[in-house]
Amino acid sequence: MQKNYLYPQIEKTMETNLAVLIDGDNIPSAYIKEMMEEIAKYGNPTVKRIYGDWTKPHLAKWKAVLLENAINPIQQYGYTQGKNATDSAMIIDAMDILYSDKVDGFCLVSSDSDFTRLATRLREAGKNVIGIGEKKTPDPFIVACDRFIYLEILKDNEEQETGTNKKGKTGKKKSVDKITPKVIKLIKQTISDVADEDGWAFLGDVGSLLQKKQPNFDARNYGFQKLTPLIHSIDKFEIESRTNQNSKFKLIYVRNKD
Repeated sequence: MQKNYLYPQIEKTMETNLAVLIDGDNIPSAYIKEMMEEIAKYGNPTVKRIYGDWTKPHLAKWKAVLLENAINPIQQYGYTQGKNATDSAMIIDAMDILYSDKVDGFCLVSSDSDFTRLATRLREAGKNVIGIGEKKTPDPFIVACDRFIYLEILKDNEEQETGTNKKGKTGKKKSVDKITPKVIKLIKQTISDVADEDGWAFLGDVGSLLQKKQPNFDARNYGFQKLTPLIHSIDKFEIESRTNQNSKFKLIYVRNKD
């Protein structure tokens, strides 16, 4: 299997089992296809559960996609007005799964900062935690995860690959962030952190450190499928492709121009 040079700390292996826990009250069902395809890149989702009060009409759209994606709905009644019982049920289940020691990592699907402590606790137990949510997700939950993926870029990625969007137009990109001076500074500093004496840094090491510094860093946020074309688009870096003597794959190295 080709090594995941960009995110080695959450590299998928044949033995990687994931528990996927979805906050049904907080995530739109329209993202289900792209979300499950993204999760499959990192492991085998052996546990798939979604939490909510299924007597409520706002979850009706979820019911139609649960069976085809083999997601187990967990009923949680709202016993008290204004309190989110779904959060508590999801947290309790996550801890039960943790202590069963049957999974290697967790995928927490929510835009709710209430799961910040849960993500931190799971990582303290040595589990990889992937967060998935909308761009409105508060920073505390994002930084508590090993990696955080925005749902919007998954939908945009699907539309770009098919050449269409919901309105039927072609070639239109949505939800793309600007490459700000702050982003460029982050990349430059990260390259310097892992560079050799000549200033060259292996791109895999750069990507890994970027992820540790900023869990929601993703080239797709800026309209690029991979880190290489993102860096290539910025006229601040040099890129060099080197032959790997141990395999047929070429290794990419980068260096700051100034």
